[in-house]
Amino acid sequence: MADEQNFYAYRINNPPNMGLVKAPIERDWMDATSQRFAYRCLPLNIANQNGWFLTCPCTFELYWYGGNDKSDIQLRYLDHIDPSVTTHFGFGVLTFSLPYLFRTPPGVNLWVKGPSNMPKDGIQALEGVIETDWAFSTFTMNWKVTRPGEWIRFSAGEPVCMVVPVPRGFAEHLNPITTPLTKNEELNAKYRAWEASRSSFLTGLNTKDPEAVKRGWQKDYFQGKQSEGGTFDGHQTKLEIQDFRVEE
Repeated sequence: MADEQNFYAYRINNPPNMGLVKAPIERDWMDATSQRFAYRCLPLNIANQNGWFLTCPCTFELYWYGGNDKSDIQLRYLDHIDPSVTTHFGFGVLTFSLPYLFRTPPGVNLWVKGPSNMPKDGIQALEGVIETDWAFSTFTMNWKVTRPGEWIRFSAGEPVCMVVPVPRGFAEHLNPITTPLTKNEELNAKYRAWEASRSSFLTGLNTKDPEAVKRGWQKDYFQGKQSEGGTFDGHQTKLEIQDFRVEE
């Protein structure tokens, strides 16, 4: 692999206190849906896998009393005390100090966020974008408590951070335009045909049409099918994210 494609996670402490693993497709709440129907949503599946997880170093609970002081969050460790779990900023913010210094290829930032499609009751992951192709400082992962007055638990090994490489400046270089769909005759025709097909299929499900019931769900986008036949070249139904290779 060419050096310009290398994505490094330099271990500040060896061994690090937090796991670093590729994000899986599975989510507990998606598993619990009837017939696992949530996995029929390809955009969810792709987002779930699109990066790497850092995992919680210990099991603990936190309680926010609602104030802005750092002391207004109480931490209760349930297995062992880990100094990387702190209340550094106050204002109901929980902080994880990450044990890696990341280095991305030139021109690539790191989008640091909560695990995709993995909601956690009472607390919200905060997000940031860091220029990790040159920065020599570390960064923290932060969560904002949204419901004071209740204990919130994090378990050892639970994903607490997701890192996703993104090209720097990409959105800025786009020329955003909104215009009537009718101005694009070809796209409008394809959309109207899909709209009619979708409406017919949903009507069939509601009226228990045997063919619609047998199909269960429309797979056109999942399978990358195009209106003129065939499939879109380059369509992805899963990601081949690599695990971090460990070097000593």
